Amino acid sequence: MNRTITVHTSDLRVSNDPEVELVTFSLGSCIGVAVWDPPARVGGLLHFMLGESSLAPVKAIAKPAMFADTGLPLLFRSVYRLGGVKQRLVVKIAGGSSMFDVCREFDVGRRNYACLQEILARNGVGVDGEHIGGRMSRTMRLHIGTGQVTIANERMQRVVL
Repeated sequence: MNRTITVHTSDLRVSNDPEVELVTFSLGSCIGVAVWDPPARVGGLLHFMLGESSLAPVKAIAKPAMFADTGLPLLFRSVYRLGGVKQRLVVKIAGGSSMFDVCREFDVGRRNYACLQEILARNGVGVDGEHIGGRMSRTMRLHIGTGQVTIANERMQRVVL
């Protein structure tokens, strides 16, 4: 029997329980990052809102998962503590939409994605699957026992990454 754990906006969760499924909802301009180590069967899911913590340093201290540059290191360290190894991690990402910014004036989703790519590249981490951009909200699920990541949008379309 699967046990579902919700990852809220500006939060992250990790697990080594093969019966756990981590899920995050409402990935619009926000980005979900799922990491999973196949041999260790440990993984985690981050739902960050903005790329750079310099936009709100006080908030970054209270809620490091709100930002890519503070949430990603926390996610990886948390997975390592449960036995995950960097070189074995499978990384999948979703979100980065342009939901309401029709004129693309702010384009938070695109900026979040660019920031994420820069942080991962700087740390020698590749992305194994992604579902990025567009104008839709997504739900992202990571099954700890299998590493399967599924993405569903508001049109009920489902993608397995």
